Amino acid sequence: MKRLYIKIAGIINLLGAILHTIGGQMELVNPLLDSNISIQQKSELTGAWHIVTILLFMTSYIILKVGFLKDSSQEKEQLKSIAFLYILSGIPFIITSYIYNVNAFQWILLMPIGILVFKGLQKPSTNK
Repeated sequence: MKRLYIKIAGIINLLGAILHTIGGQMELVNPLLDSNISIQQKSELTGAWHIVTILLFMTSYIILKVGFLKDSSQEKEQLKSIAFLYILSGIPFIITSYIYNVNAFQWILLMPIGILVFKGLQKPSTNK
């Protein structure tokens, strides 16, 4: 049952990576490239965007690998790091949504993935 949480987290993460790649390019990156900001700003923001794309696909691979294949304690430690990263990464989106009064709902995707991973890593409770 615990692996199910990890599998679900990995699938959601992969779908998020695909959505980030396609939807983000159309909705955010292309308008950014068409804007009047400097070429330096365009290149740095586009580069940062694609770093996130790479991270999303790599974390999807790691989560799905542990969810579907035999895992080691080292891979479980990687998952803990990913879960912390995702939960903490949701916080800036919550804050910026509040400060700028916009809907930056990426935290709705990131935080639940982290929570699902932690749930999947919990040791089974022993009923005495």
